[in-house]
Amino acid sequence: MTSLIDMLIGLFVAGLAWFLKEQNGEQKRLSILVNKTREEYATREDVRNDMRQVMEALHRVEDKLDKVLQRD
Repeated sequence: MTSLIDMLIGLFVAGLAWFLKEQNGEQKRLSILVNKTREEYATREDVRNDMRQVMEALHRVEDKLDKVLQRD
């Protein structure tokens, strides 16, 4: 009877150790993904600058189109 209880406790401890190992691995993976996301994240100022450049380019195209249409 004692050996059965020891065996069950051993299985429980082994299962708990496996579970904790898997959780630790997943936590490390998520930590790496969060760090990678921080590195690739565009700041608000970066987006504003990019949008400003796009809008300036669109205004230039619009002005050129207006000039072409006014000639006719």
